Amino acid sequence: MVIIVFRVLIIYLVVLLYLRIMGKRQLGEMQPFELVITLLIADIATLPMTQTSMPILFGLVPLTALVIIHFFVSMLARKSITMRKVINGKPVLVVTPDGIQYEALKELNMSIDDLMEGIRSKEYYNIEDILYAIVETNGTINVIPKSSSANVTNENLGLDVEEATLPIIMITAGKIINSNLGVAKVDVKFLEDVLKKAGIEKIADVLILTLDSSGKVFIQTFSGESKNLEIEYKGEW
Repeated sequence: MVIIVFRVLIIYLVVLLYLRIMGKRQLGEMQPFELVITLLIADIATLPMTQTSMPILFGLVPLTALVIIHFFVSMLARKSITMRKVINGKPVLVVTPDGIQYEALKELNMSIDDLMEGIRSKEYYNIEDILYAIVETNGTINVIPKSSSANVTNENLGLDVEEATLPIIMITAGKIINSNLGVAKVDVKFLEDVLKKAGIEKIADVLILTLDSSGKVFIQTFSGESKNLEIEYKGEW
């Protein structure tokens, strides 16, 4: 009995240490590969605790291997946009100003009921109140309401406001997202001109650059400097 308690304590401390090393996101919303790693760790950790005939090292070695795999997969996801899409997938618009995007829901294997449940979790109960709904890579649904339906509504206050717009990421971690160039109908020179206007020399210096259809640009560099610009641009997406 003492041996079992001792083995359980060791495995518990090792798993706790590894989960801390892997990051706090393990405790919240997880990406698919993080969920897989977590489930495998939970399964492997039980073996040396319940099977006393198994050397405890036979449990610690695969646990360590999983943490190392997680480290390299996370590094690939950070360094490469292509690998990030392969490993994590990409956010998907399921509601736009044109309404519910049924084909997008089918790709995600979601039903209308799933969508409405996600919208209700954000405290919106009418699809007509929603400008955009986005299914994130971790499966959560985020909502951008119409300006007239936002909390403490401008409509109720009698204010005239511009309709909300959906910003898209054009540069992330020093790399251009080429697929979003087509969405925004711009090219690399356009981004270079925006950066020049912001006083930033290289794309590689940019942590994130977003653009919305009203021409509002947000830029943050790796050094932490952030800037907001308004440019002459009227696109639609």
